[in-house]
Amino acid sequence: VLLERAAKVFPDEVAIIHGNERVTYARFWERSLRLASALASHGIGKGDTVTVMLSNTPPMLEAHHGVPMTKAVLHSLNTRLDAAVIAFQLDHAETKVVIVDREFSAVMKEALALARVKPLVIDYDDPEYPDDAPYPKGERIGSLDYEAFVASGDAGFAWSMPDDEWDAITLNYTSGTTGNPKGVVYHHRGAALMAYANTVHAALARGSVYLWTLP
Repeated sequence: VLLERAAKVFPDEVAIIHGNERVTYARFWERSLRLASALASHGIGKGDTVTVMLSNTPPMLEAHHGVPMTKAVLHSLNTRLDAAVIAFQLDHAETKVVIVDREFSAVMKEALALARVKPLVIDYDDPEYPDDAPYPKGERIGSLDYEAFVASGDAGFAWSMPDDEWDAITLNYTSGTTGNPKGVVYHHRGAALMAYANTVHAALARGSVYLWTLP
């Protein structure tokens, strides 16, 4: 709802800055709808878990809107975890889809081999990640490419609100330093209230540009 309003009121304002890329709110909204549509066409619906292994890239933002549009649950992985802990989370979350940045494909490939679940795996190739980086991109391990997957979706997707404001929107895990990670479910109501609270607490004004730096 928040993104839909922004897309209608400020369609041409810049919503996302990623390296040299600039994405407007209208484009952000369209891509989120297409992602939701593509997920739905692959059978993703209420209560299903979509796991992402991404840095602070546009697909991470799109997932935070596109996944809830299908009434599915978003599970964002800590990119610093090892394969065994990731595999445990994939199984515990009963992951149906994994979206993984090639930067993390090596550890994800190992985790998927350890996990019991066999999700649909989608590769994201970050165009802003330099080819000469100290840690080069890994191989493609999925059956689909993220950009092609989004492009296959319908920009007119008929998304819907959650059936109940207490329905799950995300599934998060502790780091597992004292045993297996513990899953924590966040609901739509809590996410909406936290968005309002952060806006007020940070005193965001009409022209604010918010830099999110937490890994």
